[in-house]
Amino acid sequence: MIITIDGPAGSGKSTTAQGVAERLQFVYLDTGAMYRAVALGFLQADADVTVEAAQHVLPSIEVDVRYQADGRMQVVLNEEDVSEKIRTPEVGAVVSQISTLRPVRDRLVREQRRIGFEQEERHGGVILDGRDTGTVVFPEADLKVFMMADVDERARRRYQEYTEEGKDISLEAVRQEIRDRDQRDRNREIAPLRRADDAVSLDTTEKTIDEQIAFVVDRVKAHRKSGT
Repeated sequence: MIITIDGPAGSGKSTTAQGVAERLQFVYLDTGAMYRAVALGFLQADADVTVEAAQHVLPSIEVDVRYQADGRMQVVLNEEDVSEKIRTPEVGAVVSQISTLRPVRDRLVREQRRIGFEQEERHGGVILDGRDTGTVVFPEADLKVFMMADVDERARRRYQEYTEEGKDISLEAVRQEIRDRDQRDRNREIAPLRRADDAVSLDTTEKTIDEQIAFVVDRVKAHRKSGT
């Protein structure tokens, strides 16, 4: 079974996807981490963020994922576990630009489909989260969920994350960051953020993580029961 969870920044996609994967004993595929790995590859090659540079850099970049016995996903770049390295501010500063390059998206969509089908066969199910997993990566997914939340609530969540990480930033700055990201994601030329026509909507503004996980798990059970 393949489940996709899409939505804007701060809507709770990743935490929910990981929780559902754990509950159902599926695996979780973090598509954003794969884009971060490519961004790290660009930085290591000291390459510009352009289509022309991508055509030269991508042949030397091999991105894959590995799963530990506990289901934890490792991100691999050229045979090296870079799960920690891709979380640096330097990578974060360029990944949104990298993800708009068509050669990069075409390459990673192919890889995500390959990994998704492999893990579905091996574990019985895979859960992906992102912005185009239900519209581009797996348009024929068994279950699609589109998560959303009020901008103020999403900003509050992200601000809390930043505070816990020790980052000095104001709530208003985070709110503007969320608005800017929404604008870019919804209006980008390639694979813009949008709700798939057959996706189930989930507004998480006033829901706890446990409630979000339960919502998706219930939809999975209903899908299985219907046999569709």
